[in-house]
Order: sequence, then C-alpha cells, then structure tokens
Amino acid sequence: MKRVRITLSPPTDYLPPVYRLLTQEASYLSAVEIVNWNVAKPPVGFLLFVRGEYHRLEQAVDGMDNVSDFELFPNGETEAYCFLAAEGTTVGRALFENFTREDILTVPPIRCHDDGSSTFTLIGTEAAIQNAVDGVPDGVDVTIDAVGAGPVAQNTVADSLSPKQREAVQAALQVGYYDIPREASTQDVADALDCATATASEHLRKAESRILSMLFAETDTR
Repeated sequence: MKRVRITLSPPTDYLPPVYRLLTQEASYLSAVEIVNWNVAKPPVGFLLFVRGEYHRLEQAVDGMDNVSDFELFPNGETEAYCFLAAEGTTVGRALFENFTREDILTVPPIRCHDDGSSTFTLIGTEAAIQNAVDGVPDGVDVTIDAVGAGPVAQNTVADSLSPKQREAVQAALQVGYYDIPREASTQDVADALDCATATASEHLRKAESRILSMLFAETDTR
C-alpha cells in the first residue's frame, strides 16, 4: 500500500459557488478543511472545519444556489464546524468523486486553499492511486507533494499553505524580505515570482495570516 499526498488545482469553472465563497471570497476565514463527506448521491453532504469570523458565513450562504442545508457548530469564538448539503451535480463533484473510489481511501482533512486548490492524502495500491490521478480531467493541475509507505499526512504549518503561498514565502526568504533589517521589498518578491506587486503582497499576507492562526491554535490546545 502507498500513501500519497497530492494537491489539485482546478480552474475556476470547476469550483461550485459555495466552494469559491469558502476559499476565494471569504477573506475573513484563515482556514477551511473538509473533515468528512458523503457524495454517494445528491444531496451531497460535507462537514467542514473553519477558522476565522465564521459567523459571517450564515448570511453569505443564505439563498445561495445549490445549497440545501447549512448549519454552524461553534467551537469557540474563532473556530467552528459546519454542515453543508448541496443539491445537483457539478464538474467539481465529478472531480471529487474520482478520489472516492472503492479501491482507494482519502484521509481527512482535505485542506482547502484560497486559490481554489486542495491538498489531501490518498491510501491505496500504487496502481489504484495512479488510476485516480490519471482520471483527473485535462486542465486540472495535479502536484504530488509526498509519496511513501510511511506517514505523509500534513504535519507542519508550512504544509497548510497553498502552493502559491508557499512559493511566495520561499521567494521572500530568498530575496531577504524577512531579514532584519529588511533587505527587499514586496516589489522584489513580485519580480522573483514574475507577478504583480499586489498579487505578491496578497499571497504573503494570506500566508502570514494562516501561519500565525495555526501556530496560536496549536499553542492553545497544548
């Protein structure tokens, strides 16, 4: 048996509206994870873990197409679990079903990133995992983050960042953005990434927010 951690980066048109809300539009959330799910037949159900100003989700989700049920279960002031049920079939659901096959297991949680990508671990035979990866439609990027027979589940704060956030932080470290005194600007990071300054700044800001949120969350549970 193999364990493989992968990151899927689908185009925007693969993302259901509620997923776009949770990952790309709800900037008040610093973490979104799928901890359980049932996609056997509509309505599909998901149990999510969210961190941030989660109370704002109720109004954002209210009246949203495709959402048939939504309920929050607070776990303190900044964390909550929420149940979400969705009607209908989307291309995003078809992509998800590709990794809920009988011959492989998906290990929760599924980490959802603010660029719409998601990271999760698969367990199965090498052939079964390869078949699932091969079944990913054209246009959806697949990154193999780790492979092995031992544990490859996410176990560091850095692993919680999206690929673009990790790339931005790595570039910032290389150019001296985090040196004391600071030897590089956001523009230098943008030049290293070959992107706009605003884009580099956004990736860094979100990465810093995610890292700090997770570090203090880990401290609070000790």
